[in-house]
Amino acid sequence: MSEAERVLWMLLRSRRFEGWKFRRQAPLGRYVVDFFCPAAALVVELDGAQQANAEQAAFDATRTAELQASGIRVMRIWVGDLFHDREGAMEAVWQALHRR
Repeated sequence: MSEAERVLWMLLRSRRFEGWKFRRQAPLGRYVVDFFCPAAALVVELDGAQQANAEQAAFDATRTAELQASGIRVMRIWVGDLFHDREGAMEAVWQALHRR
């Protein structure tokens, strides 16, 4: 796990975040997602510099579209936001969990 993944996992694991159960490195179809909350059908992906690469961005867009087509919502958090505005990043997760 990257440092950002470790930080986010410490906030989400063991139902620490509002009692929501998350799985780390969860397989969904042919993809493995960073974090998945089955009860909310929500994927949380951490994005860093590699997502600025056009090829990676295209892959991510395809994966997001396929997951959404199967009823799974996908949200992305930039690594910089997690480190520089952790409260805002976690507020975005909270909002996504409560948005159906």
